[in-house]
Amino acid sequence: MSMRIRSARSVKIFRQPRAIFFAASRMHRSLCEQRGQSIAEFAMVLPLLLLLLVGTIEIGRFAYYGIEVQSAARAAVQYGVQSLAASKDTPGLQLAAHNDSPDITNLQVNPSNTCACSDSPGTFVGCPLKSTDCPAGHPVVFVQVDTTADISPLFNYPGISSKFKATGRAIMRVAQ
Repeated sequence: MSMRIRSARSVKIFRQPRAIFFAASRMHRSLCEQRGQSIAEFAMVLPLLLLLLVGTIEIGRFAYYGIEVQSAARAAVQYGVQSLAASKDTPGLQLAAHNDSPDITNLQVNPSNTCACSDSPGTFVGCPLKSTDCPAGHPVVFVQVDTTADISPLFNYPGISSKFKATGRAIMRVAQ
């Protein structure tokens, strides 16, 4: 009888590793199937993620160039407000704008002077003003600079324009 017990014990001992082996192999097959499923899901989502990444980069580029164009207009105005002679120096104004934004090759700079009376500075009239044109005050000169640049996206997208226009405008009173 002790022999049977030993054999029964030995059978139980040998059966347990087989059960563990089969359970492990079932788990391994299940993990491999899940890995394959994860790869398939990732392959389906990857184009969408890349499209979002490229779109984010494009929006960032357009924002950067918009800031650069506005900053160029501000730099040109700051040069022009130093004196009446500087406000009429068109090449100097253009050079100041181009020096401020060297990244933009096709920057267009359009400076102009406007005048107003000191008692109503929001009402712009043609320059030059005479002191008799402003009975309650004195003439005030403003310099205005408009900048524009055409920005091309990294890729051409169907249904979307191939060029975007970035604009900037700055107006300041000329020191007199």
